[in-house]
Amino acid sequence: MIVYGISTCDTTKAAIKALQKAGKQPTFRDIRAEPLSASEIEEIVTEFGDRAINKQSTTYRSFGLFLKESEPEAQIAAQPAVMKRPVIRDGASWYLGWDPKTETALTA
Repeated sequence: MIVYGISTCDTTKAAIKALQKAGKQPTFRDIRAEPLSASEIEEIVTEFGDRAINKQSTTYRSFGLFLKESEPEAQIAAQPAVMKRPVIRDGASWYLGWDPKTETALTA
């Protein structure tokens, strides 16, 4: 299980803590310290489309018009922190964000 996020994200921290409490051993990938490859970005965008972008974030709001109108892959490549967090890969399954439904699916 891989949890993609940034080290300062409270939601990512909560997800990791809950997964560990449930006996899981997630691997954390800080996408700022270790940026995603083009193929990883493509996998995430293929799975979630433009939902992978957090359009409420300060990072997104600071984008110029050109970048806002760019494809999600370009947005994540330019500013990894714009990705909605966490993105969790558990085998072949993907999860976006940390809500009760995701928590139940991964900790039950």
